[in-house]
Amino acid sequence: MSNLSIERLPTDISTDLRGIRSWVFDLDNTLYPVENQFMGLVEQRINDYVVRTSGLPADEALVMQKSFLHDYGTSLAGLMTRYQIDPHHFLAEVHDVPLDVLEPDTALRLGLERLQGRRFIFTNGSTVHAHRVLKKLGIDDLFEGVFALEDADLIPKPDPRTFHKMLVRFDIDPATACFFEDTPQNLEPAKAIGMTTVLVGPKAFSAEGEFIDYRAASLPPFLTTAILDGDSV
Repeated sequence: MSNLSIERLPTDISTDLRGIRSWVFDLDNTLYPVENQFMGLVEQRINDYVVRTSGLPADEALVMQKSFLHDYGTSLAGLMTRYQIDPHHFLAEVHDVPLDVLEPDTALRLGLERLQGRRFIFTNGSTVHAHRVLKKLGIDDLFEGVFALEDADLIPKPDPRTFHKMLVRFDIDPATACFFEDTPQNLEPAKAIGMTTVLVGPKAFSAEGEFIDYRAASLPPFLTTAILDGDSV
């Protein structure tokens, strides 16, 4: 197994996660590889919803949707700001996609199992969506809790208020917590409150920011090779 998918900034070469007691994971494109295109199914439903709501052609609706992501953190937040929509109807509709492209990953499970402490999900997706995905991946039993968009009063990451609510909900000390995420800007508030941060996925080695502690092209090898409490070094 290559260690090229793991990097410590700026100078350390080891992935030293000793002392971490709470492990917080984003869900989509973090716990499974972006290459399986699962989120493409959700994004198509979101685009269809924007087309129907705005009356714009599909290409213009896509531009609007991307601007919502940039300006508000989620398409839902943008739609709620610009249009009168039922957020719960939106969440139910866009996440009602088949899970066929997702499958259990033995290496992922083994990596998660070796983490000492508590594990949580922190997602801008819905509660139902999070539990469906975790069950399909075969790792739902490894997590103590899910903090979804409904729990954040529909205020998405990277809003610092949402991070605070998540920490309070699960009684997490940020100084002994590690946050895994595929969206770089969502790591900035985590680092600001003292969490260790890991950027996962295709952007891992191209994104810039002092708020990124570690980078991993793929989650399973990162988890299985990181130095944890009790490991020989």
